[in-house]
Amino acid sequence: MEIKHITHHKKDFLDLLLLADESEEMIDRYLDRGEMFALYDQGLKSICVVTREGQRLYEIKNLATYPAYQRRGYARKLIEYVERLYPAGTTLQVGTGDSPLTVPFYERCGFRYSHRIPGFFVQHYPHPIFEGGRQLIDMVYLTKDI
Repeated sequence: MEIKHITHHKKDFLDLLLLADESEEMIDRYLDRGEMFALYDQGLKSICVVTREGQRLYEIKNLATYPAYQRRGYARKLIEYVERLYPAGTTLQVGTGDSPLTVPFYERCGFRYSHRIPGFFVQHYPHPIFEGGRQLIDMVYLTKDI
């Protein structure tokens, strides 16, 4: 297994990025300013984009694993890798839909509920987004101090 820091041609990973964020327009808002990491294990398996949002505050903007390789620990490995990159006293946050699939995953990785932005998904996406049988409406933020 190898994790590579991707600095050029980030859009080459668009198919994978769109698994975590269905809007290319939204991805374009953070992709250039974010640090991208790709996990390879006999081929590309997972991707992560992290942005700096403030002094010692970083946000996971996109974390995606190809469906055939989900539930094998690849996304968790990327989170652990990102946690080691930043100094102690840093806060890592993630904004995600209020989904029965993603929120428990982040909680298992040590993230805790911080706050929510009501109506985020219906205001910023042109069509309804569903995950785990639930329409995503609010953006839920979770944080972890590292």
